[in-house]
Amino acid sequence: MSWALGLVGLGCFAAMHVGAAVSARQDLERFAALRTGGSPAGTPDQSLWSPARVRAWRRAISESGPPPLAVLRIPKIHLEVAVLPGTDDRTLDRAVGHVANTAQPGADGNSGLAGHRDGFFRGLKDITPGDAIELETLLADDVYRVERMWVVSPEDISVLNPTSTSALTLITCYPFYFVGSAPQRFIVRATREDGGHTPVAGIHGARSLALRKPTD
Repeated sequence: MSWALGLVGLGCFAAMHVGAAVSARQDLERFAALRTGGSPAGTPDQSLWSPARVRAWRRAISESGPPPLAVLRIPKIHLEVAVLPGTDDRTLDRAVGHVANTAQPGADGNSGLAGHRDGFFRGLKDITPGDAIELETLLADDVYRVERMWVVSPEDISVLNPTSTSALTLITCYPFYFVGSAPQRFIVRATREDGGHTPVAGIHGARSLALRKPTD
């Protein structure tokens, strides 16, 4: 696990765009199929993304990927994205990645999720304590609340230490608009709300499903 944060080393056009939008829905559609079904989403909000990250995303979604583990939603920053296993470049170009050897999304313990600072996790710059984070897994819908944000060095892997409660640790490179390879990591820690756990068996009807290296 010592390499996890080190890898978190974040840092016709119309026809191409339509093709990218169709491919972008696949991860969320596959997750919906694994549960009870759902409505596909369009292209993710890329208004804050760097041009290079948009191009990388288009390349990544043209290829098949592993089945999603979950869907992560942060209403405050209008984020809705699939969570895929692993933190390699191609995974993080198309989605958010689950850090190996941390708790599975939705399970008890500390689940590490990594994303690009100039892509899906750009909006973390506007996160504040108390903001809601929703996590939809095959087993349940969970609501987490942001407890704190802080900045660490890439070598500080203590942020991924096990926790006694169900927690999410979001990791991205920092500063968000640094030119070149960002020297630090921005951490968001959220814990599951009491009463914020709803097993899939208790859900009536399917909700709409929208859709390291965090690199520069």
